[in-house]
Formats: sequence, C-alpha cells, structure tokens
Amino acid sequence: MSTKGKIDINITKNDRLMKFTNYVMKEWKKSLALKIMSNAFEEMKKKGHKNPEEVFEKALINIMPRIEVRPKRVWGSIYQVPQEVKPKRQLALAARWILASARAKKWGDFHRFLSQELIEASEETGNAFKKKLDVYKMAEANKAFARFANNR
Repeated sequence: MSTKGKIDINITKNDRLMKFTNYVMKEWKKSLALKIMSNAFEEMKKKGHKNPEEVFEKALINIMPRIEVRPKRVWGSIYQVPQEVKPKRQLALAARWILASARAKKWGDFHRFLSQELIEASEETGNAFKKKLDVYKMAEANKAFARFANNR
C-alpha cells in the first residue's frame, strides 16, 4: 500500500501519465486504473528498469505519430490524404495503440502486459510501434494526394 501512495503522487504530477491512466480506466473505476498503473510500474522495476516514468515517457514519444492519413472527398472520389497530427491527438493515438496491443494479449494479468508493451515501445519494438510504422507507410504511399490536404 505504501508504494501505491508514492505512485499516485507521481501520477498526479505528470499530466501525460494522468491522461494515460484515464485511458486505462474502464467503467469509471479510477482507483482500479491507478492500481493497474502502479502495478505496471512495479513490474517494470522488477524487470530491471530503475525509472519506470522515463520508460513510460520514452514509450509515448516513440509511439506518437506525426503524420496520419485521413479520408478526403474530392469531386466524388475519396482519397487518403496524409496530414500532420495535432499534439493532443498524438497522445490519444499512442495511448490507444499501446492499450489495444496490451489488451489483445490473453491469459494473464493486464498490468504485466501493459508493462511489457511500454518496455517494448520504449525500445521501438512491439505491436504498438508496428502500428505507427504501418501508419507511416500508408502516409508515404499516399503522399501524391497531399496536394488535396488544404483545398476546401
């Protein structure tokens, strides 16, 4: 219980970590989300990472996309147009991809899967990082349609 209080204080000081904890939360159970995050950080410490907050920040930075494709209708045709992603959406997409890949794993504790996914993301491996690369490949393939980005 003493580590939970310590982790909660750090979570409330870090805005990104607090926002990510809100993404972890399901059915308005914030105390459960805080417990999952603190257990995930403890799991990272057990795996040899001395500062789990740095691992978390590095994972988010590695996963946040700068470019994505969005559908745009031009003269009856729909094109996938690459566009820059706003910082708020970057965090939302990164959190969504990390949590989706952690939730896709079955038969175990979620906090272990979450800590594993955060460690993999900080090392630029794992399913969430693969998702970011897929988005970049899609943007690269459709860069010819970038001329439609600002036409309104």
